[in-house]
Amino acid sequence: MVFCCRQCGTCCMYLGDYIVIEQQTAPFVFACESVSTGTPFTAEVDEDKREIFLDHTFPDQHPHACRFLRPYGSLLRCTIHRDSPAQCKYYRCVAMKVADSRGIPLGRVTGALALHADDPALRTLWEEVERKRPKSDTEAEPWIAAFLRDKGYQVE
Repeated sequence: MVFCCRQCGTCCMYLGDYIVIEQQTAPFVFACESVSTGTPFTAEVDEDKREIFLDHTFPDQHPHACRFLRPYGSLLRCTIHRDSPAQCKYYRCVAMKVADSRGIPLGRVTGALALHADDPALRTLWEEVERKRPKSDTEAEPWIAAFLRDKGYQVE
């Protein structure tokens, strides 16, 4: 599926318990372990992100966030994007949030275009989305958002 990371950092805010830094082996190189798979890996901070990596304010304020996550303007950036483990590379976060006409949150659609909601009406409507949506992944996300808005939902 087509997926475009918005660099919001939501996916990484609770990965501090899943990626463990075992030791620093060079100024910007770390021996790490992906706890969920038990897989060791070496992470080198991307050269273009070394300056922001040196500021530890963000990880100190967010102890459950991935230790390699850093703010960059209004974005949150992975400083080891090139070396990040498979669990990070394949993660697909929220592509859109769905609320009712009053703005009450009802569910979310992940980057893989799957609905996560308990609302029965939205789940029923989603069956129609799945039948009618464009097969082209590049067209599907904007089509889904427009379809839900036409049905009275708020989508962001």
